[in-house]
Amino acid sequence: MRNIKFTIAYDGTDFCGWQAQPGQTTVQGSLSDVLEKLTGSRPVIHAAGRTDAGVHAAGQVINFKTESAMRVEELHRAFNALLPPSIRVNAAQEAASEFHSRWDALAKTYRYRIFRGRVVSPFIWKFVHQDPHELNFEAMAEAAALFTGEHDFTSFAASTGSEEDDRERVTVRTIYSSEFLRVFNAGSQNEAEEWVYVVRGRSFMRNMVRKMVGTLLDVGRGRLTPPDLAELFALRDRSKSGPTMPPQGLCLESVEYAASGDPPPSDEGFK
Repeated sequence: MRNIKFTIAYDGTDFCGWQAQPGQTTVQGSLSDVLEKLTGSRPVIHAAGRTDAGVHAAGQVINFKTESAMRVEELHRAFNALLPPSIRVNAAQEAASEFHSRWDALAKTYRYRIFRGRVVSPFIWKFVHQDPHELNFEAMAEAAALFTGEHDFTSFAASTGSEEDDRERVTVRTIYSSEFLRVFNAGSQNEAEEWVYVVRGRSFMRNMVRKMVGTLLDVGRGRLTPPDLAELFALRDRSKSGPTMPPQGLCLESVEYAASGDPPPSDEGFK
């Protein structure tokens, strides 16, 4: 049995998220359909992270087990020939038998794009959240840095849908870096056409990044202040934090793995 690892990218606009669901078009389901056509079997395809409906990925990592004799290069080409153009396999390799794309991930990086102009280009509207209103960037950047470190993120994650599961899940997460960046576009009428939130951590709960961004926008609007984040961590109440932002601005940028038993990555002691 071989273990195949793909690094894939997808436009999540027309998908009901990663996870296969009966009667729904999903990323996992689309990949499984192609795998079944090529190999005659439908093994589980694992992903580093289960992105929600409308969320994109530039560096999602998946793996699956197969007895197919097709060379990795042939699988790579065949998948891209049969998949819809909104999903691309960017890299393919044969992994160690014990490799698991989710459980072996040491860090994931997400980005959330906020378009600051009043007119969104038709070429990017599916990948940004538009907010042209007055916001305090410096306060948002200060608050973003406070997410770094180990915290209980109960206030910043959606419910699992089950009260029992909510009580039993581990809600402490480690964030290696968290920052807001200004993206300047040459020739733009706006000083900064986009603000991009970039967060890198060990793992994330459902809707966690989108709720963190919603909280940071509340800081930018003056509804919260950076010091309020400490209270939100302590409250462990998701109704007290900011809103869950729309999915289209969010993208799973990359996933990191140890090359040979390396320790989990850190950002110089959560600088």
